[in-house]
Amino acid sequence: MITKELKSKIIQDNQLSPADSGSPEVQVAIITERINQLINHFQVHKKDYHSRRGLMKLVGQRKRLLEYLKQTDRDRYQSLITKLNLRK
Repeated sequence: MITKELKSKIIQDNQLSPADSGSPEVQVAIITERINQLINHFQVHKKDYHSRRGLMKLVGQRKRLLEYLKQTDRDRYQSLITKLNLRK
């Protein structure tokens, strides 16, 4: 799980305005952090298939948010991709 301090730091790093906490950039950054934590979890617990389903749901949600951002504003999409280092 993401701690309150880590989540607030992620929000501050990716928000568009001081009151922003729900923009696609913030949502994708939070989901990416959760995905990274689950990937580390699976290196230890290889047979945790129930959490793997949750991981697949998070990946799908992030994919939908990124697709929305790509369609609405290509520049914000490109900057987010490079900032979070998602595409190789």
